[in-house]
Amino acid sequence: MTSTIPTFPYISDYLNYWAGNMPEAEAVVINDRRLSYAELEAAVNQCANALLAAGVKKGDRVATLSAPNAVYFITFLASTTIGAIWVGLNPRYQTSELAYVVGDAQPAVIFAPSVIDGHSCQAEVDGMREAANCLKRIVCTDPADFDAFLQSTVDTDTLVSVRSMRSPEDAAVLVYTSGSTGSPKGAILSQQAIAAFSRRQIDAWPVSPMRVLNYFPINHVGCLIDVSTPCLAAGGLMVLLEEFDPETALALMAREKITIWGSVPSVFTMQLSLPNFDRYDLSSVQLIVWGGAAMPLETIKRLKSVCPRLATNYGMSETTSAMTFVAPTDSEEVLANSVGFPFHGVTLRLTNEAGSVVAEGEVGEIETVSEYVTLGYWNRPEATRTAFSADGWFKTGDLAVRRPDGRYRIVGRCKEMYKSGGYNVYPREIENVLEQHPAITAAAVVSIPDPLWQEVGVAYVATQTDTAAEELIGYCRTQLANYKIPKHIVQVDAMPLLPIGKIDKVSLRKRAEAEFTA
Repeated sequence: MTSTIPTFPYISDYLNYWAGNMPEAEAVVINDRRLSYAELEAAVNQCANALLAAGVKKGDRVATLSAPNAVYFITFLASTTIGAIWVGLNPRYQTSELAYVVGDAQPAVIFAPSVIDGHSCQAEVDGMREAANCLKRIVCTDPADFDAFLQSTVDTDTLVSVRSMRSPEDAAVLVYTSGSTGSPKGAILSQQAIAAFSRRQIDAWPVSPMRVLNYFPINHVGCLIDVSTPCLAAGGLMVLLEEFDPETALALMAREKITIWGSVPSVFTMQLSLPNFDRYDLSSVQLIVWGGAAMPLETIKRLKSVCPRLATNYGMSETTSAMTFVAPTDSEEVLANSVGFPFHGVTLRLTNEAGSVVAEGEVGEIETVSEYVTLGYWNRPEATRTAFSADGWFKTGDLAVRRPDGRYRIVGRCKEMYKSGGYNVYPREIENVLEQHPAITAAAVVSIPDPLWQEVGVAYVATQTDTAAEELIGYCRTQLANYKIPKHIVQVDAMPLLPIGKIDKVSLRKRAEAEFTA
């Protein structure tokens, strides 16, 4: 494939390129605010200057607690232009979750609003301040306070000098993703990985002009790298929606003439099920894309009636985004039963438990090498070591088979992680929370299929005293983001055990499927 846009080593180079070549073109829309490329570039330069004035240096972390809005994008671009490492924080996180990430990343600066969803963020801010030992400043992102911060500057020569010291191989972003231990780890993504992937995605899924709607959480590669940075690299328009609502999203798509309709299967299901779906004019849509989970065949058929060019992919945080993609097609069979071919520059192999490459047509764990693969996990040398094979291939933990046509089909996971509404959910993290409840002596979380969210969690708990499931779910709401909360909590007298003493999750999964999916 030949790229249709210039090749630059940093994603911010595309901002400078488009600001120079089409300064008046719109780059970002949020509510009634519309930023041109020239205005976005100016805001990013101001923020970069202010970060330097606050003492941020190359390699320092900068964290942003925000819905997907202009502040999110400005702070991300500003941080990476001076060699800082940006960390997105999800407003859905509870105070303990935010404190954990901040305590691990140790940012020098934290951006946070005073209010989220109508409630004060003071508790969250206090928790983060206590966890951040290297903190230089917390910046309130309310409009007046953020504008005041932007007035703190250094001289232009200093900014130019600092930017010249960057390297494409430098870390740019930490994306926190949990593992089998339940403790989230910061996957380190490089400057060049983000820029290169963004360019390749444009090649794989061409539209003109590029106009996208982004309502995904900013700590997720779906928001940052699947939507935001390819749109920037293409000189497109990104419409931001801070709080997702199915009808509001459709209305924005119609009003702003969105050309790529991208989301996760559960969101498409919500929107297609609206009784007034057909009243929204989606004639501008040139391509429909989904990721995060498989799409039901009936939903694919419905989407084809909106736009006959559909696509999907397969990837994860640790690979910057997608490893494979389906090129725009109307083939229901390909879309329903494959995740396509490897992206340009991506090499895949399928291995068995012994680490040997499986025979053609056999199931194996996906391993990959590419310039997009994580540099490792932040401050986790052992986790980094175990994530790679002895010969340097990243082990995804996902199982696939290579079809006769060369496309890959995902068949399962060798890890316990499941996906709910496109989000990765890690049972051990939920179990850790449940086991901190005074009434619970042991917890085991398994997943079951769900018609809307693809998969949901069922928690089995051994308790010292009889405790209502509603109370335990309420407890989870105070400790976990909503997509991690089990849909069902079942009390048991004792956990089924394997001969070696481990909880028999296979039997629990069978029980959950019998009880809740029959």
